[in-house]
Amino acid sequence: MADFTLHDKQTAPQASQPLLDDSVSAFGMVPNLHAVMAEAPGLLEGYQRLHQLFLDSSFDDEETTVVWQTINVEHACHYCVPAHTGIAHQMKVDSAITDALRDETPLPTDRLEALRTFTLAVVRQRGEVDAATVQRFLDAGYQHRHVLEVILGLSQKVMSNYTNHLAATPLDKPFAEFEWHKAG
Repeated sequence: MADFTLHDKQTAPQASQPLLDDSVSAFGMVPNLHAVMAEAPGLLEGYQRLHQLFLDSSFDDEETTVVWQTINVEHACHYCVPAHTGIAHQMKVDSAITDALRDETPLPTDRLEALRTFTLAVVRQRGEVDAATVQRFLDAGYQHRHVLEVILGLSQKVMSNYTNHLAATPLDKPFAEFEWHKAG
């Protein structure tokens, strides 16, 4: 695997430098994922923008976490599962939800489980989800908007999960306590 540079403001391409400033403003540091993505300014900018758009979606913090972590776990992302565990703690998401997502065990509510099930269907079937699956999701209390917002979350996670796989992004120290490896 090729060695990818963990950029800082001094080594990053000029177009990535203000984006790294945005990372520091948002996270108090430049996460290693952002440091890798800085090599391609458009990727980092797109990721940051999708991140904010997904945070601004109609999902609440628990639902946002379910979508993110369902995708992260399905993609076996060694970096994003711990990072989003830390983010979920900061968002005050119940650890029972985070643990169930990490361990691939049932979520505490049927509604959240329906969200995970639908998100997995979108990921595994590459968006070619049958009408009955969509209807079960809608019957759980979600709307067509939520169907589309799952795609928004997936778009963001593809960018980060795939980058982390290719770059073997090292885990940041603040997330080390949440290290994770896919079971089996």
